[in-house]
Amino acid sequence: MENTIEFIKSKINGFVPEVGMILGSGLGEFADEYCDIAIPYSEIPGFIKSNVAGHKGRLVFSEIDGKKVVMMQGRNHYYEGHSMSEITYPVKIMKKLGVKTLILTNAAGAVNESFRPADLMIITDHINFMGTNPLIGPNDDSLGERFPDMSEIYKKDLVKLAEKCAERLYIDIQKGVYFASSGPSYETPAEINMARIMGADAVGMSTVPEAIVANYCGMNVIGISCISNAASGVSDVKLSHSEVIETTDKAKNRFKSLVLEILKAL
Repeated sequence: MENTIEFIKSKINGFVPEVGMILGSGLGEFADEYCDIAIPYSEIPGFIKSNVAGHKGRLVFSEIDGKKVVMMQGRNHYYEGHSMSEITYPVKIMKKLGVKTLILTNAAGAVNESFRPADLMIITDHINFMGTNPLIGPNDDSLGERFPDMSEIYKKDLVKLAEKCAERLYIDIQKGVYFASSGPSYETPAEINMARIMGADAVGMSTVPEAIVANYCGMNVIGISCISNAASGVSDVKLSHSEVIETTDKAKNRFKSLVLEILKAL
């Protein structure tokens, strides 16, 4: 970890980020617009290259509205064959760099039948159905305690802050529970029905490992999902990643406006 920190610090000229962002499928354009320094993952010791469409794979640093921000322009996923420790490693690095608040974004399928494609949903809680936990293994006491409390990963005051930001922008916002499965196959109709019974509003294949680790590290977490499609069984439309990218592209301007408003309000 020290090699990673030393390498990044050698590239950012004393820049100390206070806010971190992980930009999901189709949302990486935000980092193109606000980019002072960009480091490809392939150059950073300990990072792994992102290979999913819509994930550019760069660590981007920028000052936005007076806030010093570091952005992951694309993430790595458990379904790519990476370990949980590998995909959450950047979150630990953000913590070591000084990040106190982490904004997580993703594209997600609607489990809640009242949600529509291109809706934005503030995550209020999550269900980890990935079959594992990113904190398994030896504990790093410098980051967090062995058995961290998970009763309020997505801080209620930050949920309210994000909601008020959406109101100021006249953005209709959804709130709900995010259900994470391992992927890469989309869920079956029966699995989506199970997720609904369990209390889920949206489903995806990311975010939860990062949220668990960020909370463990003592970071404040804000989660925003872009509803890209109706989940399996909710509609008769066949699911595809191209649909995900197309829908998030339609929502990107509202997403960018909301994130900027949240950054101002933090």
